[in-house]
Amino acid sequence: MDSLLAPVKGADHQEVGGVRLDVARAGNARIKRAVYPPGFRWSTHMKPVVGTAHCMHAHVGFLARGHVTGEYADGCRFDYVAPQVLVIEPGHDAWVVGVDPAVVIEVDAEGETARRFGLPAQHQHA
Repeated sequence: MDSLLAPVKGADHQEVGGVRLDVARAGNARIKRAVYPPGFRWSTHMKPVVGTAHCMHAHVGFLARGHVTGEYADGCRFDYVAPQVLVIEPGHDAWVVGVDPAVVIEVDAEGETARRFGLPAQHQHA
């Protein structure tokens, strides 16, 4: 099996909205490996689970594989192609581009990620 897709030893394993998550504690943060399948779109697969109009979680990490693009509520777009560091502010929709899964390694402070990393509570133009 591809080690980038294999279960992470010592992590909690979950699946939410078709996304496979491995989550491990690191001090007062979490390290997450998320595998987003081809065809995944937040507004299609996660919105019904979460119940908000947009993803209100900040994502800070590394796109190890795949291609992710998205759009904030104000129409501003972002595009990440692996390998690339990514920072996605709250208030977005995002989707996997192409036939390969997107694998993201994130550092996460749960509901405090944006604040702890100095990001706005919701995307805004500078």
